[in-house]
Amino acid sequence: MNKTEQYTLLMKQGKLKEAEKIFHAVLNKGSDEEIYALAEELTHLGFLEEALTLYQRLLDRYPDEGELLVAVAEVFIQLDREDEALSTLEKINAEDPFYAQALLLQADLYDSQGLFEVSIQKLLQAEKIAPDEPVIQFALAELYASIGKFAEAIYKYEQLLKDTKEIGHVNLHQRLADAYAAAGEFEKAIHHYDHVLEDKLDIDVLFGYGLTAYQAGLYEKAIEKLTEVKELDPDYHSLYLPLAKSYEHLEDLEKALQISTAGLKVNPYQRELHYFAGKISLKLGDESSAEKFFLDAIELDPSYIDALLTLNKLYLKQERYQEIIQLVEPLLAEGEEDPDLLWDYAVSCDKEEQYSEALNAYRSAYRYLKENSDFLQNYGFFLLEEGIFDEAIEVFNKLQNMDPTNAEYLDVLERLEADSK
Repeated sequence: MNKTEQYTLLMKQGKLKEAEKIFHAVLNKGSDEEIYALAEELTHLGFLEEALTLYQRLLDRYPDEGELLVAVAEVFIQLDREDEALSTLEKINAEDPFYAQALLLQADLYDSQGLFEVSIQKLLQAEKIAPDEPVIQFALAELYASIGKFAEAIYKYEQLLKDTKEIGHVNLHQRLADAYAAAGEFEKAIHHYDHVLEDKLDIDVLFGYGLTAYQAGLYEKAIEKLTEVKELDPDYHSLYLPLAKSYEHLEDLEKALQISTAGLKVNPYQRELHYFAGKISLKLGDESSAEKFFLDAIELDPSYIDALLTLNKLYLKQERYQEIIQLVEPLLAEGEEDPDLLWDYAVSCDKEEQYSEALNAYRSAYRYLKENSDFLQNYGFFLLEEGIFDEAIEVFNKLQNMDPTNAEYLDVLERLEADSK
């Protein structure tokens, strides 16, 4: 039994003091091979500082040995001492057989620091040294995909796929499916999802397939795949929104609402699903349920603009102006400047005879809605009623430029200009 085996056995038996004696014996009197073997074992066992001590002893003897420098850098990385890892890797000579591996490690470190272009350059250097090394090609593909360079990632994945379907237990068809989907090439993504599912049934892949089919407008296929996900795991909450939307596109509103409410039982905190269920309820003519769904969405996120605006439109239809004011005022107080929200608030304040608040809201919304004729009509006639004629002239001039033959705008402008003389 060699020293490394003795050390491992003693550690398993909990004989720490005896193991420590072996460690010091190897450190002080062991051969290079014994020191290296024990350092590897200590690294494997997670005794990183002790492993580092052994590696440093060898580096004292062989300071330019690339294999040792890589091993030390890997220990530094595990110890979260990234700067020391990088400085260690930079000591490796470009002619060293471990230089390409050093470049891979540097690329990984720079990637983790968000220095993506530096990481790419390191990998491209490694590629020049070992152009046929799949690990380097795969690392480049992964990095390109992670920063949204999908065309470059797809090219690398496709090249690798010519020789193998997997690298490090990663299915290249799945990577290509994800990359094509992210790039908006949904038909190609579906082709690769089919290949993945031929090999094994994976619920995440199945969901990706269903979501991609939905994005491609293949709603029946999306329903098929997302329903399979639901049957495998009803608690897979991400499936419900695209499944419900697929039914909406096929004009099966009752089913869309049924799927939405089922999804809300699984995850009642998904604001988008509350909002979608509210919109479907409106389409089905159930304003009471729609209101509840919108309010639930807003309770989850008080600044959920889409839900607020849709609920406002419902309240405007029902002439419930005070509710709109109560919904919107807290957001305006926090600095929200969504122009449509300001517009709804202005109209509601006007109806509730809160004219000063209405004017302020109209003026704020005007900065964003100068080309919206419907808004300008509301604002223009409000200004007329309030007797603010100089601003009204500006607004009606804009309206008249948009619709030069509109007799009403011309009449208003003529009266305003006559009154101003």
